[in-house]
Amino acid sequence: MMGSMLVVARKELHSLFNSAVAYIVITLFLGLTSVWFFSVHQFLARDVASLRGYFGLVPLLFVVLLPALTMRAWAEETSSGTLELLLTLPFSETQLVAGKFLGTLSLVAVMLLLTIPVPLTVLPLGFFEIGEIAGQYAGTLLLATAGLAVGQFVSACSRNQISAFLLSALALLLFSSIHVVNAVLLLPRGIAGLLNHLSFSYHYQSFERGLIDTRGVAYYLLVTALFLYLNTKVLVLRKWR
Repeated sequence: MMGSMLVVARKELHSLFNSAVAYIVITLFLGLTSVWFFSVHQFLARDVASLRGYFGLVPLLFVVLLPALTMRAWAEETSSGTLELLLTLPFSETQLVAGKFLGTLSLVAVMLLLTIPVPLTVLPLGFFEIGEIAGQYAGTLLLATAGLAVGQFVSACSRNQISAFLLSALALLLFSSIHVVNAVLLLPRGIAGLLNHLSFSYHYQSFERGLIDTRGVAYYLLVTALFLYLNTKVLVLRKWR
């Protein structure tokens, strides 16, 4: 099973790097986070040995960048008519979904590795906590896994890449900002707590401070598993339609 997943993952990763989307997403992520950190956030002027300002922009960027990576996952297969052929190959729906997910997640991992020069550049300027930086990277990767799973599910439900991108961005915006309702409305404690726990950004706050919160880890993994499962069910329904 793992071998089949890796075959699909390599194909998906190769397909992403054969398009301009991967390079645009990586360039925008690296450029915008760096400009934000050094110019807007003014890291050097603050004289604080922390990368919280660098990682603070990530949830907002992921609302746009992750849908750009996932919009073609299944929507392109549907619009080009190759989905039916793909479903006849000797791969299970689970292997196809997991493979495409791992391929896209690998690209995000490469993107995060390319940000390493930023902490290496600022480390000599102060006493940074390495554990804090590791927690920030772990949280960013977990946030990406959940966002990619949501995006791939939406792509499986969409007929074309444009609608997949727009609906995915809307879904991620909702997941990222739903906790903001508590700042606008006075809700009962139970409902307010539920909205907080459903929010991507709310759970990311701990990781942004460099703290690995087990509740946040469990939440992101649960969301990832749920939407990958739903993605599989959508393919099963299409196969037998």
